[in-house]
Amino acid sequence: MKKETIQNILLAPIGGLLWLMACLPLSCLFICSDILYPIVYYIAKYRRKVVRRNIQNSFPEKSPKELRRIERRFYRHFCDYFFETIKLLHISDKEMRRRMQFVDAEKLESALNSGKSVIMMLGHYGNWEYISSISLWIDTPNSELGQIYRPLKNAWFDRLFLKIRSRFGLTCIAKANTLRALLSTRAKGMQSGTGFIADQTPSPNNIHHWTTFLHQDTAVLTGGEVIAKKLDIAVMYFDVEKVGRGRYKSTIKEIELNPRGCPDFEITDKYIQMMEQTICRAPEYWLWTHNRWKHKHK
Repeated sequence: MKKETIQNILLAPIGGLLWLMACLPLSCLFICSDILYPIVYYIAKYRRKVVRRNIQNSFPEKSPKELRRIERRFYRHFCDYFFETIKLLHISDKEMRRRMQFVDAEKLESALNSGKSVIMMLGHYGNWEYISSISLWIDTPNSELGQIYRPLKNAWFDRLFLKIRSRFGLTCIAKANTLRALLSTRAKGMQSGTGFIADQTPSPNNIHHWTTFLHQDTAVLTGGEVIAKKLDIAVMYFDVEKVGRGRYKSTIKEIELNPRGCPDFEITDKYIQMMEQTICRAPEYWLWTHNRWKHKHK
């Protein structure tokens, strides 16, 4: 029996359970989140050493009491994020528009409808899965909206997240196929609006630029800038705020509309500065469990 078939059999009950949970209102799911929080934080201590180190190094000016407050609030939000994401399996467009609002969406709509493709830069902040609902806020009939993702090793979970991330009509593009997909859209005479989550750690072979991010030497991904300059694609930033439990707002800001003439790494550095401002405004909503600074600048 094939490995994938075995996974399907073993994980099918989990899929059924997640679907049933998704049918519940978020108010009920947040009760589950409140129960999960002490288990994750105090008992399992999920990646707590990594989280604690990241927060301490990022905010050396804060007192131990302030750092612990950020840490605890992060884990509470992290549990909320888990159940908010499950809810995407069964949520109406109307409720999604209530829970994820976009400010200045007309900037993106205007660029796409004027014949300009756009790279949408964001980070692992708030609930980044909700950003795919941008399609509910703009009318761009001659554009294809998509998002770049890293395929998961487990095929069953990969299909689950593809279902969640394509819930509002966005195409999920495997990272290795990014340039090919954007060129294909252009060949069809259409514009592309493509989401890049670019606050992750690049692999050692893909480190081309270092900068200072949250008081630390940081290797940064530059693929978004490289593609933007190669294809002359505008770059915009999605500045996310959490405005309530299960409620977010994203303000769309221009980074560069005509990237071809920009100096190397200028677009990347602008994105990193804007990402840092977002995090410093409310640090507890960034994904601190990621081992962001595992590479050291030699």
